[in-house]
Amino acid sequence: MSATNVSRIAIAAGVAASTVLLLAGPAAAHVSVQPQGEAAKGGYATLNFKVPNERDKASTVKVEVNFPADHPLSSVTPEAVPGWKIAITKGKLDKPLEVHGKKITEAVTKVTWTADGSKIAPGYFQQFPVSVGQLPEDADQLVFKAIQTYDNKEVVRWIEEPKGGEEPDSPAPVLKLTAATEDHHGGAADKAGDDDSEADHNADDQAASAEGDKKDTHAASSSSSSSDTTARTLGIIGILIGIAGVAFGVLAGRRRTA
Repeated sequence: MSATNVSRIAIAAGVAASTVLLLAGPAAAHVSVQPQGEAAKGGYATLNFKVPNERDKASTVKVEVNFPADHPLSSVTPEAVPGWKIAITKGKLDKPLEVHGKKITEAVTKVTWTADGSKIAPGYFQQFPVSVGQLPEDADQLVFKAIQTYDNKEVVRWIEEPKGGEEPDSPAPVLKLTAATEDHHGGAADKAGDDDSEADHNADDQAASAEGDKKDTHAASSSSSSSDTTARTLGIIGILIGIAGVAFGVLAGRRRTA
């Protein structure tokens, strides 16, 4: 292979690698939200807000997540994250929520994490878990607008909602909701009852079968015992007849001799 071909291959490989980095870099830098398991409509879920550091010479020191005002959540409980202080902001609801028979007049509008002995350094990310509920039943997704602050005073606003299928430059974290889970109260108990009934029925069948086997065994044993007794009796009778026949023959021979 000539030096010219080697040089061309090296240049092509470099361009391809640069293209991959350019395409993968921005996509990996977005603040995102993912549920642990599923986020079903009408249910509760634990959400992980994943915050990567997209700067080479600055660290993330503050993260703000705004909760949707059009679908307020009655319960928002963040998990403690070592090295970060948590502040919860609440606001009055224009229309109170009714949850489990209770009226909720205010809801969490924002959760803020501020570095307190820890930072998100370049090349790293941090997850901020939050337990939320009750998720709305009349929505397919929830949008959480986030603001990321660096220690060089730079602020990145992840607040743009996707439109027309195209991803904006600074997209807001979007949580996709799955279909509501069906409630089958008593279903498991009924199945358990059916299983128990079937087990009892099988047990009765096994017991009856075992009892029948015992009876058959006893009958066979009795029959065998009876057959042995008859055979022994016939054998003894046969021996006695044989002895009698021998004795008769001996006596008859003596009479003839005399």
